[in-house]
Amino acid sequence: MDEKFQALLSIAVIPQVVDIIVKERNLSELEAIKAFYHSKTYELLEKEETKVWHYSPLTIYHIWNTEQETGEIMWPEEGGMA
Repeated sequence: MDEKFQALLSIAVIPQVVDIIVKERNLSELEAIKAFYHSKTYELLEKEETKVWHYSPLTIYHIWNTEQETGEIMWPEEGGMA
């Protein structure tokens, strides 16, 4: 993974998604981080070519949350990858 892309995810995207998970799921930060990093959503996010990082942190949270509830990735109406 490109260093600049990794920095973008680490600084701008992932912390915001984790914060939403903490608030919405009532998890500790560590639990939220583990849950997110072990998800298919994160696996797709870390692949620059999927363009998942173009979505807002809230939209990424909703994709992740649906994955947790159904086991499936559901893309927003405006389109999706993979």
